[in-house]
Amino acid sequence: MTTTQQLDLALINGYLEVLDLEVIQQMLDLYRQQSILYLTAISAAIDETNDKTWQEQCHKMKGAAASAGLCQVHQKLIAIEKTTEAWQVRADHLSALALLNQQAIDTFKQWLDAQ
Repeated sequence: MTTTQQLDLALINGYLEVLDLEVIQQMLDLYRQQSILYLTAISAAIDETNDKTWQEQCHKMKGAAASAGLCQVHQKLIAIEKTTEAWQVRADHLSALALLNQQAIDTFKQWLDAQ
């Protein structure tokens, strides 16, 4: 996937206009740490078959992904946040989300390295 598909470059370049690269790196590091917590909580929601926790954690991660400029992660979370699909289907969504999230973080790191 290309950088423009993964990242909201208008948002991130806007950050770059007012923030140091180091601050943007810290922002990405914080997002990465938080996303691990969100993914763990979403997984727990699946284990507990808890719709409320599923929606709450997807919603939180959706906002964080948008703030970090991770377009495809944000779009995936929009698509699955309010799903009522079977829990096995949700587990599949979680696997896809985790992979997409890691790809987006890697793409963001590459973008940072190129600055």
